[in-house]
Amino acid sequence: MAKSKLLEQVRQEIRRRNYSYKTEQSYTSWIVRYVKYHGTVYPKKLRDAEVEQYLNHLANEKNVAAGTQNQALAALVFLYKEVLGKESLDLNNLKRAKKPKRLPVVLSVEETVALFEHLNGVAALICKLLYGSGLRISECLRLRVQDIDFDYEQLWVRSGKGMKDRVSLLPQKCIPVLKEQVKKVERMHQKDLAAGCGKALLPKALSEKYPDEDKELRWQYLFPSKKISKDPRSGLQNRYHLSNRYVQKRIKKAAKSAGINKKVTCHTLRHSFATHLLQNGYDIRTVQELLGHKNLKTTMIYTHVINKGGNYIKSPVDAI
Repeated sequence: MAKSKLLEQVRQEIRRRNYSYKTEQSYTSWIVRYVKYHGTVYPKKLRDAEVEQYLNHLANEKNVAAGTQNQALAALVFLYKEVLGKESLDLNNLKRAKKPKRLPVVLSVEETVALFEHLNGVAALICKLLYGSGLRISECLRLRVQDIDFDYEQLWVRSGKGMKDRVSLLPQKCIPVLKEQVKKVERMHQKDLAAGCGKALLPKALSEKYPDEDKELRWQYLFPSKKISKDPRSGLQNRYHLSNRYVQKRIKKAAKSAGINKKVTCHTLRHSFATHLLQNGYDIRTVQELLGHKNLKTTMIYTHVINKGGNYIKSPVDAI
């Protein structure tokens, strides 16, 4: 009972901050695992050493990736600071999981063309936006009709990583297909409204201020799901956006058909976007802004990809 009450408090704090549902699922899952690890002792009774013990257990016994341990750490920091009112955690003896230094997988222009030749329909359009605008797959699937600005040839990324908005470029080749996609969404939306559905999920303050705003076309997802489902938070029957698994499966199949012997994912197209822009002579600060990177060091990794390409150094074997 106490655990359920605690999780409800966590959910309320997460929703008050407008965090995504995936973040809610992730944080609550890590908190449950943490409580179970310590024999279902209420977290407020546990000291910083017990938090440290669990995180070290993940790194040493479970051998989790650095990102996984960081996710667990973020969940526990949120629990203690935002829910239990503890200002900070003393984790001086925390053993951090090692993050391997890996260069991102990048497609050549020729490989990108070959990949697109084996994609069609809405999956092809989504992938062209990932490559043409440098979007993350979650950012692309969360696009609403109003986020596409055809006149200025740009698109808005709302609440991207770090809860920041940004503007990215809109590929001219995508504009005709996107206009057709908007028409399809409009027809689907009219049918949903006639069936008593069609309400979009809005930011809480907006839905309270403008009760009928959720029925407007501009708030509909640009890439809606084929099925109407129940929102786990509001209980509202609505049409959510497509699953990222839908796109990942089609990319994997297309890469195999194109004979590309690299691990190609949705994020590979974002990596390729950045690398190809730098190869074409665009300023790294511009690329940083388009990608929405907070730190320039994150964008700098693509300069290493270019340098590792072998084009700027002649191999000695070629001189034989």
